[in-house]
Amino acid sequence: MRLLVSHANMIHATMADLGAAGVRAARGALLELAKAVAGRGFDDAEPRLAPVLAQAAKDLADGMLADSGLSPALLARQLNVSVRTLHRAFAATGESVASYIRRRRMEEARLALTAPAGSLSVSELAAHWQFADSSHFIRTFKKRYGRTPTEYARWARSARG
Repeated sequence: MRLLVSHANMIHATMADLGAAGVRAARGALLELAKAVAGRGFDDAEPRLAPVLAQAAKDLADGMLADSGLSPALLARQLNVSVRTLHRAFAATGESVASYIRRRRMEEARLALTAPAGSLSVSELAAHWQFADSSHFIRTFKKRYGRTPTEYARWARSARG
């Protein structure tokens, strides 16, 4: 049911941008999902469902990024699919489930560093976004953004004026 709702919301939000082929694909996936809900099963061989499953997992993960239990297995359980099915759905996106979670946590940590109010320390950010320790967080942050978290925060403050 979560997949069906997620897909319906995605269609609603993007309908104006879809061409004829996109509308057909969205409609086909919606029908397959409705059949899966009615039949209490998910056809993981249906290629039109992979993007829907991946998006539903992303939506679910985005709401749980600070949760230490967030994992591909948890998402698969929540979506009532196997972990393998979830991994196959993400394969089409070019990013693994775990990579998506790490990337989103890093993005949220970066946003927290640039927030004007209530700044957390680097150690607090690392713990909040489920990094093993602040050293790992700092290395990962620098690799992704080219600056340490402290340097990035300073740069962001000076850019704001």
